[in-house]
Amino acid sequence: MSGEYDILEEISAWCAEGESVALATVIQTWGSAPRPIGSQMGIRKSGAFIGSVSGGCVEGAVIEEALDVLETGQMRRLEYGVTNDQAWELGLPCGGTIQIIIQIVSSASAGLRKEDLDRIIAVQTNHTQLILATNVETFETGLMDEAGRPEGLQTLPAQNLDAILTSQKSQLTDIANASWFLRPFAPPLRLIIVGAVHIAEHLCTIAGAAGYDVTIVDPRPAFASADRFADAKIEVAWPDEVMPQLDIDSRTALVALTHDPKLDDAALMAALNSACFYIGALGSRKNQAKRLDRLRETGHSDDDLARIHGPVGLPIGAQSPAEIAIAIAAEMTAALRGKTPS
Repeated sequence: MSGEYDILEEISAWCAEGESVALATVIQTWGSAPRPIGSQMGIRKSGAFIGSVSGGCVEGAVIEEALDVLETGQMRRLEYGVTNDQAWELGLPCGGTIQIIIQIVSSASAGLRKEDLDRIIAVQTNHTQLILATNVETFETGLMDEAGRPEGLQTLPAQNLDAILTSQKSQLTDIANASWFLRPFAPPLRLIIVGAVHIAEHLCTIAGAAGYDVTIVDPRPAFASADRFADAKIEVAWPDEVMPQLDIDSRTALVALTHDPKLDDAALMAALNSACFYIGALGSRKNQAKRLDRLRETGHSDDDLARIHGPVGLPIGAQSPAEIAIAIAAEMTAALRGKTPS
């Protein structure tokens, strides 16, 4: 589970106990800010907290402000500077400045409603995407998706909404003479690895560390074993049987590693028929050419086939299974972030 959802689930649990909770969110940064825009921290009336907005340097001050927000009901926008000495202690080259908003989360109408918070949490499993919109002057909040927008945000161009959902980057923006903070939420990234080979073990570890939920697909029980892939979901099945059940979406990457057309081709066809953001296939250039010929015969166009990265991975001279896994993970990251490696 993603750390950001851990924070929100804990806040929801606190609200379910009948108390209001303060939610602090980084909305803007300058210089070497310790935490990125969108970072969040929840604070309850006891002073207990979860999450981080500054890596430790202003958390104490934020907690004091949050407790006052809970006492007075007055939500607020704050600015903090990180000194050069503090930055050095945090491992940063120099200081910076952060702006933070502190909202109230409760079952009442003030601030962010618990029911909206729970809708955000549900994004993890229902394959939707949402944007939490907060007016940083009035603290009015609402949820946005492709189907609807809260009052005051109807003028946001559709392409701007699409760009935020695609990039998953929070932003502070002026809309209709008001300043809004837009914080996107999406399901966890997923990686489907076809072929429980040695490279897959390393790729599973690297992808897990990068926040991916990993699924291993291989019909061979001796290969697809829990002993080898303890942190992954394992599907001991043929790809053509299981792929339709995996709900491949735009937050999904697929990598085929077996060299065996009986396994790889069915998985690649399923990926090509989806919004999968990255498709990779292991093999030499000669094998890749044969693979594309086979897929072309199934009706896939050259534009479709151009989506397949093969030979898979950035050309960094990788030789060992671990190095190949690093090259694949790097290429996946470039595709996810819309970057073309030079």
